[in-house]
Amino acid sequence: MHSLILSSALRYLLPLLLIFSVFLLLRGHNEPGGGFTGGLVAAAALVLYTLAAGAPAARRLLGLDPRTLINLGLLLAVASGLLGVVYSGLPFLTGLWHDQSVPVVGKLGTPFVFDVGVYLVVIGITLTIVFNLKEE
Repeated sequence: MHSLILSSALRYLLPLLLIFSVFLLLRGHNEPGGGFTGGLVAAAALVLYTLAAGAPAARRLLGLDPRTLINLGLLLAVASGLLGVVYSGLPFLTGLWHDQSVPVVGKLGTPFVFDVGVYLVVIGITLTIVFNLKEE
């Protein structure tokens, strides 16, 4: 089913939703938001694109297999937890922060890396489910 209205609206909505998802990701390690909500917004944008253009076009737009996103996200989340163990001998998932702050993000640390991992996992899992349902 092709919807002209949805296809036309997505030209404007897709970039806005993806920018908003990155905003939620960057805001989340200091305030409400974070990897989960940002990932859901990004996945919702890509799901709308899937409904408008089909799963093959959405896979081309994404550029990666969603399972690759899941693996990268899990790798980042585990790596952020292991940094405290390896470098400081602290317990798993202990937060470590860099001394200098970054202008938009603030102080970078392992909680932000964990949030990015969650962001990728949520996008990957959601798109895996939607692509499988749409392709069948």
